[in-house]
Amino acid sequence: MRAKNNNGMGWLFASPYLLYGLIFFLIPLGWSFYLSITDWNLIAPVFHHVGIDNFIKALKSPGVHAAFFVTFKFMIVFVPMVIASSLIVALVVHGLPRFKGLFLIGFFLPYLASGVVSSFIVKGFLSYNSPVNTFLRGQLGLDINWLGTPLSALLLVAVIIAWKFTGYYALILTSGFESINQEIYEAAAIDGVNGWQRFWRITLPLLYPALFTTLILSIGVTFGIFTEVYQLTGGGPNFGTNTWQMEIYKQAFQNLSAGYASAVALIASVVTFISIFIIRKFLEMWGKRNGWT
Repeated sequence: MRAKNNNGMGWLFASPYLLYGLIFFLIPLGWSFYLSITDWNLIAPVFHHVGIDNFIKALKSPGVHAAFFVTFKFMIVFVPMVIASSLIVALVVHGLPRFKGLFLIGFFLPYLASGVVSSFIVKGFLSYNSPVNTFLRGQLGLDINWLGTPLSALLLVAVIIAWKFTGYYALILTSGFESINQEIYEAAAIDGVNGWQRFWRITLPLLYPALFTTLILSIGVTFGIFTEVYQLTGGGPNFGTNTWQMEIYKQAFQNLSAGYASAVALIASVVTFISIFIIRKFLEMWGKRNGWT
């Protein structure tokens, strides 16, 4: 009887999360599957079933191809950038004798900033008549269109998002640094290990759990970029920043092709899941080589 009561209490406490998952995940997912086989235009109450035509069209679409390659290009740029900056911040904060929490809060604040607001600030800061560009033209003769090429636009978006997430990931890495037993460093110092060897041979392997978490989180971010791209480039120039979320938005709310957009969203979900699964397996292999299971 007591076991049954405990089970009932368990379901009772879990019910808010289960209800949340049902309303905001399972039902929308099922609705998305259904819409993906229709030609609904988001407005008309009548629509027709088109089978897998939306998926075939998406697989042939230049926008979808661009979203696929842009995501991995962004990953190559963003992930090393944000992990390196987070490691530097975590190392600096970890070495502070006092006020570590205060500094971590300061670095964490950009994570709380609105992506819309930060994008507007950057857009104004880099506009043609901004003080920065006026100085560059007048003093150095440089006329730079910061968002005018696919590479520069991609790099700029990566820098903005890295700035936003550095403090968050540094918080995780700092906790990883704090968990490392200092006696290991003392034993290494006795053996004559220098600072560079200590970092690569001791710190990084022991930091694996925190690094694993930050790497997976940062990789996941690359598949969900929208706000900064929407505000700064709109997916351009020449599809140079056309992410998955940007492509879904264009098809659903600009072209009014909700059925097709649902198909693109499902393809994006599959690509995201497979990509993170493969990368996670490689990270787990690295962890096993360093004694983590």
